[in-house]
Amino acid sequence: MREPRRARGRQRVAALLEAAAAVFAEKGFDNATMTEIAARAHASIGSLYQFFPTKELLAEALMARYAEALFETFAAYQDAAAGWSTDALADRLVRTLIEFRAGHPAFGPLLDVRGASSDKPAEVGLAVRACLLDILRAKAPGLAPEVLSPVALAVQQVMKAAVSLNAEPDLPARDAALDELAFMLRRYLRDRLG
Repeated sequence: MREPRRARGRQRVAALLEAAAAVFAEKGFDNATMTEIAARAHASIGSLYQFFPTKELLAEALMARYAEALFETFAAYQDAAAGWSTDALADRLVRTLIEFRAGHPAFGPLLDVRGASSDKPAEVGLAVRACLLDILRAKAPGLAPEVLSPVALAVQQVMKAAVSLNAEPDLPARDAALDELAFMLRRYLRDRLG
Protein backbone atom coordinates (compact mmCIF):
# COMPACT_ATOMS: atom_id res chain seq x y z
CA MET A 1 0.00 0.00 0.00
CA ARG A 2 1.23 3.47 -0.85
CA GLU A 3 0.92 5.73 2.19
CA PRO A 4 -0.77 9.04 1.45
CA ARG A 5 1.15 12.16 2.47
CA ARG A 6 -1.67 14.67 2.48
CA ALA A 7 -4.89 14.85 4.44
CA ARG A 8 -6.92 14.50 1.25
CA GLY A 9 -5.09 11.29 0.36
CA ARG A 10 -5.67 9.90 3.86
CA GLN A 11 -9.36 10.69 3.52
CA ARG A 12 -9.46 8.93 0.16
CA VAL A 13 -7.74 5.84 1.60
CA ALA A 14 -10.21 5.81 4.50
CA ALA A 15 -13.12 5.99 2.02
CA LEU A 16 -11.61 3.20 -0.08
CA LEU A 17 -11.17 0.98 2.99
CA GLU A 18 -14.70 1.70 4.14
CA ALA A 19 -16.05 0.82 0.70
CA ALA A 20 -13.93 -2.34 0.58
CA ALA A 21 -15.25 -3.38 3.99
CA ALA A 22 -18.84 -2.98 2.79
CA VAL A 23 -18.25 -4.93 -0.43
CA PHE A 24 -16.25 -7.70 1.26
CA ALA A 25 -18.97 -8.03 3.92
CA GLU A 26 -21.70 -8.28 1.28
CA LYS A 27 -19.99 -10.44 -1.33
CA GLY A 28 -16.97 -12.02 0.30
CA PHE A 29 -13.41 -11.58 -0.84
CA ASP A 30 -13.55 -13.76 -3.96
CA ASN A 31 -16.69 -12.16 -5.41
CA ALA A 32 -15.74 -8.56 -4.63
CA THR A 33 -14.28 -6.57 -7.51
CA MET A 34 -11.96 -3.61 -7.45
CA THR A 35 -14.32 -1.81 -9.83
CA GLU A 36 -17.21 -2.21 -7.43
CA ILE A 37 -15.09 -1.06 -4.49
CA ALA A 38 -13.97 2.06 -6.36
CA ALA A 39 -17.56 2.83 -7.36
CA ARG A 40 -18.78 2.38 -3.77
CA ALA A 41 -16.10 4.85 -2.62
CA HIS A 42 -17.05 7.32 -5.38
CA ALA A 43 -13.46 7.11 -6.58
CA SER A 44 -11.87 6.28 -9.88
CA ILE A 45 -10.42 2.82 -10.38
CA GLY A 46 -7.07 4.50 -10.98
CA SER A 47 -7.23 6.12 -7.55
CA LEU A 48 -7.93 2.74 -5.96
CA TYR A 49 -5.01 1.10 -7.79
CA GLN A 50 -2.77 4.03 -6.89
CA PHE A 51 -3.10 3.17 -3.20
CA PHE A 52 -3.88 -0.55 -3.44
CA PRO A 53 -2.39 -2.20 -6.55
CA THR A 54 -4.17 -5.51 -5.80
CA LYS A 55 -7.28 -6.71 -4.04
CA GLU A 56 -5.06 -8.78 -1.75
CA LEU A 57 -3.18 -5.66 -0.59
CA LEU A 58 -6.48 -3.90 0.00
CA ALA A 59 -7.72 -6.84 2.09
CA GLU A 60 -4.44 -6.93 3.98
CA ALA A 61 -4.68 -3.23 4.86
CA LEU A 62 -8.26 -3.66 6.04
CA MET A 63 -7.34 -6.75 8.06
CA ALA A 64 -4.47 -4.84 9.69
CA ARG A 65 -6.93 -2.17 10.83
CA TYR A 66 -9.30 -4.78 12.18
CA ALA A 67 -6.50 -6.59 13.98
CA GLU A 68 -5.39 -3.33 15.59
CA ALA A 69 -8.92 -2.66 16.85
CA LEU A 70 -9.30 -6.21 18.17
CA PHE A 71 -5.95 -6.07 19.96
CA GLU A 72 -6.95 -2.78 21.58
CA THR A 73 -10.00 -4.57 22.99
CA PHE A 74 -7.81 -7.37 24.34
CA ALA A 75 -5.32 -4.86 25.81
CA ALA A 76 -8.20 -3.25 27.73
CA TYR A 77 -9.22 -6.70 28.98
CA GLN A 78 -5.66 -7.38 30.11
CA ASP A 79 -5.60 -4.10 32.03
CA ALA A 80 -8.91 -4.90 33.75
CA ALA A 81 -8.61 -8.69 34.18
CA ALA A 82 -7.11 -8.63 37.66
CA GLY A 83 -10.14 -6.70 38.95
CA TRP A 84 -12.75 -8.89 37.26
CA SER A 85 -14.16 -12.06 38.69
CA THR A 86 -13.36 -15.20 36.74
CA ASP A 87 -17.04 -15.41 35.77
CA ALA A 88 -17.05 -11.84 34.44
CA LEU A 89 -13.94 -12.57 32.37
CA ALA A 90 -15.48 -15.73 30.92
CA ASP A 91 -18.71 -13.92 30.04
CA ARG A 92 -16.80 -11.17 28.23
CA LEU A 93 -14.57 -13.56 26.33
CA VAL A 94 -17.42 -15.73 25.04
CA ARG A 95 -19.08 -12.78 23.35
CA THR A 96 -16.03 -10.70 22.34
CA LEU A 97 -15.60 -12.06 18.82
CA ILE A 98 -19.35 -12.05 18.20
CA GLU A 99 -19.56 -8.38 19.12
CA PHE A 100 -16.39 -7.54 17.20
CA ARG A 101 -17.67 -9.22 14.04
CA ALA A 102 -20.99 -7.40 14.37
CA GLY A 103 -19.12 -4.09 14.40
CA HIS A 104 -16.70 -5.17 11.65
CA PRO A 105 -18.74 -7.33 9.25
CA ALA A 106 -15.92 -7.82 6.72
CA PHE A 107 -13.66 -9.34 9.39
CA GLY A 108 -15.15 -12.83 9.02
CA PRO A 109 -14.98 -12.97 5.21
CA LEU A 110 -11.38 -11.73 5.31
CA LEU A 111 -10.42 -14.41 7.83
CA ASP A 112 -11.66 -16.99 5.34
CA VAL A 113 -9.39 -15.77 2.51
CA ARG A 114 -7.13 -18.48 1.16
CA GLY A 115 -4.17 -18.15 -1.15
CA ALA A 116 -1.64 -15.36 -1.45
CA SER A 117 -3.08 -13.21 1.32
CA SER A 118 -3.82 -16.06 3.73
CA ASP A 119 -0.85 -15.33 6.00
CA LYS A 120 -2.62 -12.44 7.70
CA PRO A 121 -5.56 -14.48 9.09
CA ALA A 122 -3.15 -17.05 10.52
CA GLU A 123 -1.07 -14.27 12.06
CA VAL A 124 -4.21 -12.76 13.59
CA GLY A 125 -5.18 -16.13 15.08
CA LEU A 126 -1.75 -16.56 16.68
CA ALA A 127 -1.80 -12.97 17.96
CA VAL A 128 -5.27 -13.49 19.46
CA ARG A 129 -3.96 -16.54 21.29
CA ALA A 130 -1.02 -14.49 22.61
CA CYS A 131 -3.45 -11.79 23.78
CA LEU A 132 -5.57 -14.37 25.55
CA LEU A 133 -2.46 -15.72 27.26
CA ASP A 134 -1.61 -12.18 28.44
CA ILE A 135 -5.15 -11.72 29.77
CA LEU A 136 -5.01 -15.03 31.64
CA ARG A 137 -1.59 -14.15 33.06
CA ALA A 138 -2.99 -10.85 34.32
CA LYS A 139 -5.88 -12.73 35.93
CA ALA A 140 -3.70 -15.50 37.40
CA PRO A 141 -0.17 -14.09 37.70
CA GLY A 142 0.98 -16.99 39.85
CA LEU A 143 0.51 -19.54 37.09
CA ALA A 144 3.33 -20.28 34.67
CA PRO A 145 2.91 -19.51 30.96
CA GLU A 146 3.29 -23.20 30.09
CA VAL A 147 0.29 -23.93 32.32
CA LEU A 148 -1.76 -21.07 30.87
CA SER A 149 -0.84 -21.59 27.22
CA PRO A 150 -3.15 -24.59 26.64
CA VAL A 151 -5.87 -22.75 28.59
CA ALA A 152 -5.54 -19.78 26.20
CA LEU A 153 -5.87 -22.17 23.26
CA ALA A 154 -8.98 -23.77 24.77
CA VAL A 155 -10.52 -20.33 25.43
CA GLN A 156 -9.84 -19.33 21.83
CA GLN A 157 -11.65 -22.45 20.61
CA VAL A 158 -14.66 -21.68 22.82
CA MET A 159 -14.72 -18.15 21.39
CA LYS A 160 -14.66 -19.57 17.85
CA ALA A 161 -17.46 -21.97 18.78
CA ALA A 162 -19.52 -19.02 20.01
CA VAL A 163 -18.99 -17.24 16.67
CA SER A 164 -19.99 -20.37 14.76
CA LEU A 165 -23.06 -20.87 16.92
CA ASN A 166 -24.05 -17.24 16.54
CA ALA A 167 -23.73 -17.45 12.75
CA GLU A 168 -25.99 -20.48 12.43
CA PRO A 169 -29.16 -19.31 10.65
CA ASP A 170 -32.61 -19.69 12.20
CA LEU A 171 -31.35 -21.16 15.46
CA PRO A 172 -34.21 -20.79 17.96
CA ALA A 173 -32.09 -21.47 21.08
CA ARG A 174 -29.11 -19.28 20.07
CA ASP A 175 -29.04 -17.10 23.18
CA ALA A 176 -29.58 -20.06 25.49
CA ALA A 177 -26.79 -22.01 23.78
CA LEU A 178 -24.42 -19.02 24.05
CA ASP A 179 -25.30 -18.84 27.74
CA GLU A 180 -24.37 -22.52 28.02
CA LEU A 181 -20.99 -21.84 26.41
CA ALA A 182 -20.43 -19.00 28.88
CA PHE A 183 -21.40 -21.33 31.73
CA MET A 184 -18.92 -23.94 30.50
CA LEU A 185 -16.15 -21.36 30.20
CA ARG A 186 -16.88 -19.96 33.67
CA ARG A 187 -16.58 -23.43 35.22
CA TYR A 188 -13.47 -24.23 33.21
CA LEU A 189 -11.68 -20.98 34.09
CA ARG A 190 -12.61 -21.25 37.77
CA ASP A 191 -10.98 -24.69 37.80
CA ARG A 192 -7.90 -23.73 35.78
CA LEU A 193 -7.19 -20.30 37.24
CA GLY A 194 -7.90 -21.26 40.84
